[in-house]
Amino acid sequence: MAEKRRDMQIRVQNVVASATLDQDINLITLASAIEGVEYEPEQFPGVVYRLKEPKTATLIFGSGKMVCTGAKSPEKTKEAIYKIIENLKAADIEIRNKPKIQVQNIVATANLGVPLNLNAIALGLPNSEYEPEQFPGLIYRLDKPKVVLLLFGSGKIVCTGAKQLSDIDKAVERVVEDLKKLGLMEEEE
Repeated sequence: MAEKRRDMQIRVQNVVASATLDQDINLITLASAIEGVEYEPEQFPGVVYRLKEPKTATLIFGSGKMVCTGAKSPEKTKEAIYKIIENLKAADIEIRNKPKIQVQNIVATANLGVPLNLNAIALGLPNSEYEPEQFPGLIYRLDKPKVVLLLFGSGKIVCTGAKQLSDIDKAVERVVEDLKKLGLMEEEE
């Protein structure tokens, strides 16, 4: 289940993290030692390692770099990477170093619970773009926190580019404040 945040119905949908082991990994050995990994070097230069729990897909490259996607929290991302390392060790693949893990992107959704007038918002919010012929949502870029929010007429929001969960909370709180200041969202009683 997606991690739920605050009362604004904020849900983390995906966490993308990179990891490095600071060592080379023989992908042919890895692919032959671990069942279910995908390795087609003619198509892609890395191994695709899928876990059922936590449900993730991790790309592993010969350089020892990894990219893990699909987890619903940063903790689940770390859990997946450590589980993969344990599985590699169990398959007699030597792992000498502890992984250096860095969250690259957190994608979350929120529902403001009220319809939004995107035309009015586009006129009032700086750093926003709205071209309904191209894309049905309004794009709102924030500097602090550095994220991009997609606002939809239904009141739903997609937040992308966050590096920490707190960035998402701050971004949603900020857009709500901005909309209230512009008189484009009702004050709660």
